[in-house]
Amino acid sequence: MNDTQLADLRKTYSQRTLAETDVLPDAVQQFRQWLDEALAAKLDEPTALTLSTVNAAGQPSSRVVLLKGLPDDAGFLFYTNYDSRKGQELAEQPLAALNFFWPGLERQVRVEGRVEKAPPAMSTEYFQSRPRGSQLGAWASPQSQVIGSREELEAREQELEEQFKGQDPLPRPENWGGYILRPHRVEFWQGRPSRLHDRIVYERAGQGWQRSRLAP
Repeated sequence: MNDTQLADLRKTYSQRTLAETDVLPDAVQQFRQWLDEALAAKLDEPTALTLSTVNAAGQPSSRVVLLKGLPDDAGFLFYTNYDSRKGQELAEQPLAALNFFWPGLERQVRVEGRVEKAPPAMSTEYFQSRPRGSQLGAWASPQSQVIGSREELEAREQELEEQFKGQDPLPRPENWGGYILRPHRVEFWQGRPSRLHDRIVYERAGQGWQRSRLAP
């Protein structure tokens, strides 16, 4: 496919509308409503999100992770290796952005906020609820570090299988756990015809939220 063909690719969005009267007063509750609709629609990977972080030099990076909860209806929870690139960047700069895209519903949600580590007990409970293979994988992988080969990784997994033989569940690695993003800005985007999309943004105002409409 050449550049002209790529430039000509487009889709008309026309499934739904989004008005100020359609949304709830609380941003996280509104997100939960949209997430429930994405789950009910049986979309592929409805909890997948793009997580963007930035290092001390200002270089941003993005990757896809999975949402694992909405603690206290006030934050967005995901898990990772604390020594990974995203973990290191969050240690340097604890601000991040999330982006959910549900093309089947012609919707996206953008979230910005401050990130904190989840309580250790929460991380341990989730880690030990994972399949055993996933628990072993978390121990085996020095996430984001250079390794010599795939075989090296698989050999490490086998070593750990022997080391933890008879243990179920496994203990949680100290460098693995959850993060909670506490949002201060959440935008809901609904695709509309002629690229005149609906955009409703929530911005933190004290203990509540202020809502506004943005131009597409």
